[in-house]
Amino acid sequence: MLIDFFFTLKDARVPVSIKEFLTLLEAMQKNVISSSIDDFYFLARLTLVKDEAHYDKFDQAFGSYFKGIQTIFDKLPEIPLEWLEKRLQRELTPEQKAALEKYGYDKLMSRLQELLKEQHERHEGGNKWIGTGGTSPFGHSGTNPEGIRIGGTSKNRTAVKVWEERTYRDYDSERELGTRNIKIALRRLRKFARDGAAEELALDDTIRATANNAGYLDIKMQPERRNNIKVLMLFDVGGSMDDHITRTEELFSAAKTEFKNMEFFYFHNCVYETVWKNNRRRQAERIPTWDLLHKYSPDTKLIMVGDATMSPYEIVQPGGSVEYNNPEAGAVWLQRLTSTFAHSIWLNPEPEGLWQYRQSIGIIRQLMGQRMFSLTIDGLEQAMRQLSK
Repeated sequence: MLIDFFFTLKDARVPVSIKEFLTLLEAMQKNVISSSIDDFYFLARLTLVKDEAHYDKFDQAFGSYFKGIQTIFDKLPEIPLEWLEKRLQRELTPEQKAALEKYGYDKLMSRLQELLKEQHERHEGGNKWIGTGGTSPFGHSGTNPEGIRIGGTSKNRTAVKVWEERTYRDYDSERELGTRNIKIALRRLRKFARDGAAEELALDDTIRATANNAGYLDIKMQPERRNNIKVLMLFDVGGSMDDHITRTEELFSAAKTEFKNMEFFYFHNCVYETVWKNNRRRQAERIPTWDLLHKYSPDTKLIMVGDATMSPYEIVQPGGSVEYNNPEAGAVWLQRLTSTFAHSIWLNPEPEGLWQYRQSIGIIRQLMGQRMFSLTIDGLEQAMRQLSK
């Protein structure tokens, strides 16, 4: 039985190996879990999935194999949260509960597929549609002897266990970003080293030293393991970037968490001779871009974030800035930055399909040596691989 499960995962492009599969079998032989399907799901995911980015594929394959979700749900429509908002609680008599019909598993799944195509608005207290507080087998907070709970929490514990509740579905590179998603992608740019004071227990060394000391405890300490990658981030703010505030803030938040050695500055449209740290005091507290070129070591990873959407003159022409008369063209400063920091990329929140229609994006891409990536999960992973070279 589980051999077919293994090949189902392979067909779903989950990178599972024979060794990991044997680990799963060994764990089951030693009865490390109960006979619960829930326990088996978590054990299988723990032993077979090496990267959180594959959780979604695993969930779909698991559900398809164990009949918890049909393959037709590979592109499961989103169910509006409004449909699942609990607004009333309908109480039924024992006689009314006994009169409710059981659909049976196959009919339940078939009917759910139909509803996902037919339903277009919220329903509550009913017996047919996806909703809340009624006797429909689809939704939550209602009463049905055998239904599919969607959202909410368990009440009567009569729901058929399904696996379309894919907690990690947003790791799909085509889905929208979120702070947690971004962290997963940024973790590909890591280089750990032990430095600083010896304040962490060195377990292996302690065991070895204790054994060599005839069993007398000999504690060994070591410096904490830290990510020593140095990152310099420059963010475009204002103007057309206002349309991308949410995603840019998510990126900024995730980067501050993942990169302990990170500095950031702001610019508008294109980098010129000054940048700033505080947008409210940008006119009074400017920082020379030359300082960035001389302060940070050449092995620093430079990440520029902006939609690169502007007049071409703002890049190639002295005095082209929309705000003031810049003495040198933005292209000159971009060339200085990329020459100083060999590991540099540009992240663009604009949809990649629009890039070809923006002349300024083409110019920036050329100045960046084509190292411009979209601000999506897939784009971030490509960017981190580029910076890791």
